[in-house]
Amino acid sequence: MHDSTASTDGSTDGSTDGSTAAPTEPLFPHAVLEALRKEPGSTAFEQGDRRVSRSEALDLIRRLAAALADAGLGPGRGVAIHTAVTPEAFAVQIAAHALGCRVVAVRPGYTPAQLARVLGTGIDVLVVDPSTATAELLGAARPAAVLSLGPCPERPGADLLALPDDGRALTVTARPDDVALLTFTSGSTGQPKGCAVTYRALSEAHWSWQPRVWSPVAHALADSFRRYLLFGTLSSMVVLEFVGLCLLGGGTAVIPEEDGKPLFPYALERYRITGSIITVPRLCHMLDLLRDEPVDVGSLRALMVSGSPLSPNRLMEAVERLGPVVYQGYGATEAGAMSILTPADLARFPDRAPASVGRLLSSVEISVRDEEGREVPPGRTGEIHARSPYLMTGYWDQPEETGEVLRDGWLRTRDLGRLDETGLLYLSGRTRDVVIVNAIVVYAGPIERVLAAHPDVAEAYVAGAPDDRTGEAVHAFVVPAAGRAPDPEELTELVRAELGADSVPQTITTVSAVPMATSGKPDKRALLERYGPAAR
Repeated sequence: MHDSTASTDGSTDGSTDGSTAAPTEPLFPHAVLEALRKEPGSTAFEQGDRRVSRSEALDLIRRLAAALADAGLGPGRGVAIHTAVTPEAFAVQIAAHALGCRVVAVRPGYTPAQLARVLGTGIDVLVVDPSTATAELLGAARPAAVLSLGPCPERPGADLLALPDDGRALTVTARPDDVALLTFTSGSTGQPKGCAVTYRALSEAHWSWQPRVWSPVAHALADSFRRYLLFGTLSSMVVLEFVGLCLLGGGTAVIPEEDGKPLFPYALERYRITGSIITVPRLCHMLDLLRDEPVDVGSLRALMVSGSPLSPNRLMEAVERLGPVVYQGYGATEAGAMSILTPADLARFPDRAPASVGRLLSSVEISVRDEEGREVPPGRTGEIHARSPYLMTGYWDQPEETGEVLRDGWLRTRDLGRLDETGLLYLSGRTRDVVIVNAIVVYAGPIERVLAAHPDVAEAYVAGAPDDRTGEAVHAFVVPAAGRAPDPEELTELVRAELGADSVPQTITTVSAVPMATSGKPDKRALLERYGPAAR
């Protein structure tokens, strides 16, 4: 791979490996369409009383592709999608991919400035539905056309996307080196950056979208996701990849109805879910609920935890309460999935869960490097660099930022970690997740690991705040383990002994739960605002 950035016409300056050769396999989303053609009568989507068969889903994709083509879309054109989770929402995205469009994923919860950034990527059309067609969104999309999946009489700026039934065939007209997907980083450190992934990257060796290259872990997950709890937003790469894994494996995507109860664990019981993804805050909340309520989650065969690190104490609690169904994944918007910790890996540690994010997926390579860029041996901590066939080609229209993270085919993740002799990958923090104390760089990750390893602590989070004496100060927030009361002095001495005086938190605050950001990750800023020194 060479460094490449996406241009505003939807092309890139090269493929992920520097080659412009024709792909050896049919282009994405060919495998999805073929999977839907098999067993046409089986259910692809379940939403309340509604059942959408695989043949009906395929026909919906065909008709939506015709409608998008009538709107002038085709190879290299940009279409932004901001919808609720519905069969139509999935179908319209696959239809756009079949036409070879550049699909721009619009997450809920963007600020006006972030929305302007995301929609300012050269889109031709914005697709919405009645629940998302806000005046703010429609205004930010101008001058692009706005098409709706349902009637929006109160929003005259959105035109109904009519579904022609003129018998036009559904064919894949994508081009290998066009950008297939722009997914955006969370924007937690500023404006979100659009990660450009080409059709070639989704077609040749993608871990979830291409069954012909599935690893044993991918096969096991697909087999377990026979009834997949589909929630959240299809603008999430993780959500979308697991929809693909479910449908390609012959499963049904179950879209839950709102009933006022938390999805986890109640939707698992109600819909007899066999597989789902879950963020760390949701998992921790579910474990807390299950201590007091006898909810039947016995249908679960696989629960993938992702989005942020999970403490060993919480991971062990999840395994003890849910059984050998817990997986933990590590990935990045720029790189997709990179490693997975499986129940088989966890079984090797019967007494205590490892602080590991698992083994590399078959097409992923990792290089752990020191500050000078030299590779370090197993067991040594350094910055993680990754390489795979499905890396992004660059940040959209941001060549300088691309050059900082992509070099010679390797992605600089900015994550710190190590590989052990058995191939397990361990994370220890972010290179940018630092606190500058008396001009000394203190990494938050190692402090969090030390605190979370204490038996009285279920979760630990560390953030920095301005301090008149030291420039910045370390502040820690811990969620207690069930029935425990962490002693701040004991935790302070533990950090001092393990990491030295510079890493000792100025304050250690016990909290009942951690706030969750719109991205689904723990919100450290909110912790500081609610419980930090300024709040006091």
